[in-house]
Amino acid sequence: MQGALAGLKVLDLSRYIAGPFCGMLLGDMGADVIKIETPEKGENTRAFHPRVADSSLYTMVFNRNKRSMTLNFRHPEAQAVLRDLMQQADVVIENFLPGTLEKMGCGWDVVSKLNPRLIMTRISGFGASGPYSNEPCFDMIAQAMSGIMDLTGQPDGPPTMAGTFVADYSTALYAAIGTMGALQSRERTGAGQIVETTLLSSSLSLLVTAIPKFMLFGQGTTRNGNRDRFVAPSNTFPTADGDWVILQAPEDKFKFLAAGMGRNDLAIDPRFATNAARLENVEALEQEIAAWTSTQSTDAVLAMLKEGRIPSAKVATIADVVNNPQVQHNGNIIWTKHGEHDVPMQGFTVNFSETPMALQRSCPGIGEHTEEILSEWLNLSSSDAQRLRVAKAI
Repeated sequence: MQGALAGLKVLDLSRYIAGPFCGMLLGDMGADVIKIETPEKGENTRAFHPRVADSSLYTMVFNRNKRSMTLNFRHPEAQAVLRDLMQQADVVIENFLPGTLEKMGCGWDVVSKLNPRLIMTRISGFGASGPYSNEPCFDMIAQAMSGIMDLTGQPDGPPTMAGTFVADYSTALYAAIGTMGALQSRERTGAGQIVETTLLSSSLSLLVTAIPKFMLFGQGTTRNGNRDRFVAPSNTFPTADGDWVILQAPEDKFKFLAAGMGRNDLAIDPRFATNAARLENVEALEQEIAAWTSTQSTDAVLAMLKEGRIPSAKVATIADVVNNPQVQHNGNIIWTKHGEHDVPMQGFTVNFSETPMALQRSCPGIGEHTEEILSEWLNLSSSDAQRLRVAKAI
């Protein structure tokens, strides 16, 4: 069966995470995604470790379901080829510094006239205009500037990055959503448009109530460790096995927790009788719970919590994750072929009943499909491609 976006032509000019991951999502849904790379070197992440068969795992997990061709962006003939490709494309994804495409003669003012139906998805740190528009930005910078780092970590510890690239990943998701919204708009109007998203704005969207809380009441939001801000008890607790278990026992669940601990007295203690009281006395409550969990095995703690249908889980290591039966049942890990090697990676996160996501291609080699793409998209011959290669345009 064809994917939901079968027939869609996408040029992915991006590098690192946010842009490539956006392009990969469109490819997972069936779009023909062409990854444009620098000749010989490829995109920046191809040099990253760890590696399999001298290829970067980092590149692989963001670039499946794509074909690769090379273009020397500095070469006038390559810039002409890029304009021709844009004329055939439905979507262009780019995350250059603002003004880079314009310097190549491939800015929106030019290509929108060549292809009025084109959707240009632009990803940047801060946006195409404004005081920081020309500043470089990576995930950690967005986490710091958005306040995410200041909200993350233990109350008496330093600001801490999230354990993964939350700014990049969320930006990729917004970019993909925005692209599909623009495609739907084009169905009605026939006109393309620019879709712009930034690492900073994506990160700000993750702050829950921190912004209105400060602007309305002048109240800051501080680091809270693993403790929930609105419900108690809700935190991580140690077990006798050296593991950590996270649990949340709101209103009606707290009495089940107290009973399972053999501490019915806690449920009627005025300090813990209501959620508001538990929040006010959270440290004393957590000490009581930790005193119990630390004497129990992980399995015993989880069994008791499961019996009371109290939301809970072991804080999993990656070894736990890959062996999790629900992860395996959901197909959350898939295997791709890279040369003679089988390589596992994250699977598909959206299930379609009629147009399923599918693994059509593993991560391509640098420029692996250059001549194929020039022929299919631009009807150029092998001799045309050879001329461009000799001229060092591709």
